[in-house]
Amino acid sequence: MKRKELIRYLQSQGCEFLREGANHSWWHNPTQNKRSAVPRHTEVRDNLIKKICKDLGILPPK
Repeated sequence: MKRKELIRYLQSQGCEFLREGANHSWWHNPTQNKRSAVPRHTEVRDNLIKKICKDLGILPPK
């Protein structure tokens, strides 16, 4: 999945951009008070997308 698609999905699920790190962007789910790092690669692997969604407490995209 492209990074831009993942970002759009996270925003649609109520997640918010928190800050930029050295190699990752940090995203926050305010409803569950959870956060996760999203790498700045153009392509993000499916297993990493599942982990990010699990960390944020949302369902992974289909």
